[in-house]
Amino acid sequence: MNVRPAGIHHVTAIAGDPAANADFYRNVLGMRLVKQTVNFDAPDTYHLYYGDRAGNPGTVMTFFPWPEAPRGRIGAGQATVTSFSVPEGSIGWWQRHLARLGVPATRPAERLEEDVLSLRDPDGLVLELVASPDHHDTDPWDGGDVPVEHAIRGIRAVTLTERDHERTADMLQNRLGFTLAAEEGDRLRFHTAAAGAAVGTVLDVVAMPTARLGEVAVGTVHHVAYRAPDQQTQLDWQRELLDAGVSVTEVRDRSYFTSIYFREPGGVLLEIATDGPGFDYDEPLLELGRRLRLPPWLEPRRDQIEQALPELKIEE
Repeated sequence: MNVRPAGIHHVTAIAGDPAANADFYRNVLGMRLVKQTVNFDAPDTYHLYYGDRAGNPGTVMTFFPWPEAPRGRIGAGQATVTSFSVPEGSIGWWQRHLARLGVPATRPAERLEEDVLSLRDPDGLVLELVASPDHHDTDPWDGGDVPVEHAIRGIRAVTLTERDHERTADMLQNRLGFTLAAEEGDRLRFHTAAAGAAVGTVLDVVAMPTARLGEVAVGTVHHVAYRAPDQQTQLDWQRELLDAGVSVTEVRDRSYFTSIYFREPGGVLLEIATDGPGFDYDEPLLELGRRLRLPPWLEPRRDQIEQALPELKIEE
């Protein structure tokens, strides 16, 4: 494998009520809403992006909110946990903060020498806060209720739950360029080429041979995106995967990045997304996320799209 991942770009999940989703990620987790747009493939629903100040790759969690969609089931063949990195020593503050807001959270036994706090968002999506002493090369948002010294720095890791973990591990190492870094019980920990940073570098695979298959709907992860620094690297990824017999999509224009998609053997949808052009492509950095943005090919349908979307008021 000549091309190796440069870490997580973003994680995309499915939500129910967009207002409840925005309230939780902005006001409970303290992330910045960096983009209000729509699902380019189904523009009758929002696509909401949260991240650090600029929505830097590795910090971004995104959602398709479908208020009338059924609740999904978390299980095998899914990305079952999204872990955010927070500064070392911050877990106690987060416990008190979440308790004050009535958000249940548990502190499991230390895992691979990490201090972890586990919680769920309003739709039941499983999240973790992981204290890390590693370098955080991001710009945490300081415009909310979370003090910057405790603020989320980005996505630390995702966890895949697999019935046949060996096939997934084989693809990660021999087709996608990941390195097996540690094993603990039924958990395999892989690192990307960017290992050593605290954001976006970890992928855990949990072996659960008898687990029920998950169902992707509200409260589950839709896909996990990894970074390509530029379009040429993305095309190299695409060519190498196709040469290996993996079914890969054409390059798709997402305005703020371009994307290709494929599935790993267990069924998890993966994406390779370019770092640029970034979320300030169509609005200034200081105004990110304040109003609905549409790509040029959907702009002529703005009135129709806005009428179909549920109301979403974002207080600044």
